[in-house]
Amino acid sequence: MRNLIFVAFVEPVAEGQVFLRTDWPLHITLVRFDVRLDAGAAATTNAQDPADVAESIAGLADAPIAAALGAALTVGEDAAFGRNDSVPVNLIKPQPDLQALHVQLVSVVDGVRGRILTPAHTLAGYRPHVSHHGGKRLHPGDAVVLDRVALVDMAPDGDHTIRRVLRLWCREGES
Repeated sequence: MRNLIFVAFVEPVAEGQVFLRTDWPLHITLVRFDVRLDAGAAATTNAQDPADVAESIAGLADAPIAAALGAALTVGEDAAFGRNDSVPVNLIKPQPDLQALHVQLVSVVDGVRGRILTPAHTLAGYRPHVSHHGGKRLHPGDAVVLDRVALVDMAPDGDHTIRRVLRLWCREGES
């Protein structure tokens, strides 16, 4: 089983970058999911290879992500998510390109028989947001461009204390 997540980073990151579970760069979660190692069987020659599974999923996401890159987003109001409203966040104002990307990525995950970990927070229940992290946060009214979307491994090599950027899609001119 692979634990993966599609996110839109609002801070610079690099493909292959590793960071601690407790030290995420600021980002908008697009869809978090688990997928079996044989999920890419139709698209790969060695479906048991975790890298092949992730690469297969990334390939299915290429077109929707490319179509959404460059979308202008606006940071909305402060809110609180999580157990006992303990996670401070900024909502992202509704934006059709972001919502369409979320819907298309959910479809990609469904197509590989992935299991979405927060089904109540997908599709009509999707509330895009950026969690505050220590002193890092966005502010209501800030403009954000959807210029970095990534597929991130939530437990590379079985290590749940770190995260790794497996694939990074950037708007032309960004890195």
